[in-house]
Amino acid sequence: MFDVSFTELMLIGVVALVVIGPERLPKVARTAGHLFGRMQRYVATVKADIEREVNISELKDLQNLKKEVEVLQSEVNAAGQEIAQAATANISMAQKSIAEIQAQAQLTPEVSGAGALEPTPAVERIAPLDAAEPEAPRPQMELGLEGGELRGGKAA
Repeated sequence: MFDVSFTELMLIGVVALVVIGPERLPKVARTAGHLFGRMQRYVATVKADIEREVNISELKDLQNLKKEVEVLQSEVNAAGQEIAQAATANISMAQKSIAEIQAQAQLTPEVSGAGALEPTPAVERIAPLDAAEPEAPRPQMELGLEGGELRGGKAA
């Protein structure tokens, strides 16, 4: 803090000894030490108060940021729900259109070259999105192990 060398301290001590005197010098030094300690404690408390205020302001900034994030999150959720509703509506419209086309295809007969009326082949039904996939063939059937018997008549 202060740039005081040893020789400067010695000079200050000699001047204090001459001015104050040898009897009062220890008492003055003790009082100066107490005042210096009080000054250091005061500076430390002021620093702590300033740091606390800075931390409080940073905490308030973080709380404001958290509120903004929550608002943005709710907006994103609302937009996601709108998209899901629109997709559901589009899917139901498409399914209705497919059903109408299937109904029209089954009712409208086609004219063949011979002049006879033949019904239009039925359009294959489209499975809903959540329908399960067809069951895969079992290995026993592929190897001819149906019913626990081997080809050749021997039991397994």
